[in-house]
Amino acid sequence: MNIYQVDAFTNKVFKGNPAAVCPLEKWISEDLMQAIAEENNLSETVFFVKNENSFDIKWFTPTCEIDLCGHATLAAAHIIFSELNYKEKQLTFNSKSGKLTVAKTADWYTLNFPSEEISAIETPELLEQALNVPVLKSFKGNGKLLVELENETVIKNLAPKFNLLAQIETNMIIVTSKGDEVDFVSRVFAPNLGINEDPVTGSAHTLLIPYWMKKLHKTNLEAVQLSKKTGYLKCEYLNDRVEMSGQAVTYLKGQLII
Repeated sequence: MNIYQVDAFTNKVFKGNPAAVCPLEKWISEDLMQAIAEENNLSETVFFVKNENSFDIKWFTPTCEIDLCGHATLAAAHIIFSELNYKEKQLTFNSKSGKLTVAKTADWYTLNFPSEEISAIETPELLEQALNVPVLKSFKGNGKLLVELENETVIKNLAPKFNLLAQIETNMIIVTSKGDEVDFVSRVFAPNLGINEDPVTGSAHTLLIPYWMKKLHKTNLEAVQLSKKTGYLKCEYLNDRVEMSGQAVTYLKGQLII
């Protein structure tokens, strides 16, 4: 089985968010996909199978299958375009979250994903303890919490207590603020998915883009995820859809012996 490792939402190796990409001729068992993802020990391993004019896609963290992953979708598209000789300018993935498209323009890839609604909630006491910084507002999405903090410096210096975050019943905790040089910045923590901090998270931006569109009154936004690796995204709000554009670079090509 061929395997690739791609750094997504960056044009430099060792930056962005690494994902393992496994093209398949036909589906293998979910247990085997999970075992491969656990062995890879990256935030995501993505598998796909060609299905006529589109591709069926699945994503696995080291501990579970998830319904949507942005950076691994970008990584898979990068491999399809760069290694599998795909000639069209746009491809379609069929997923648990519906149809997802990725268009290629020069060395940029634009992901078109469903946007996600959020509702305001009272900040959980455990979350305040875990973050140990002032929380401006808290919101709940589908298995996600979105938390606005004071500014970019607070986001950058945040050192959460992961043992407390893991006790909160949610898959993902997204912290965000207005950016100093871009429209907004964020970081993403997902200890309940086996990922303390995810370097660059496309699925988080399905909430972040609508949120900052409403606050800043603009549909085109620039974003940086402030993990150690960092990642840059060009974003667009399209009502019930959002678009995220990023770059990708191949780090590794190999074969699995299983």
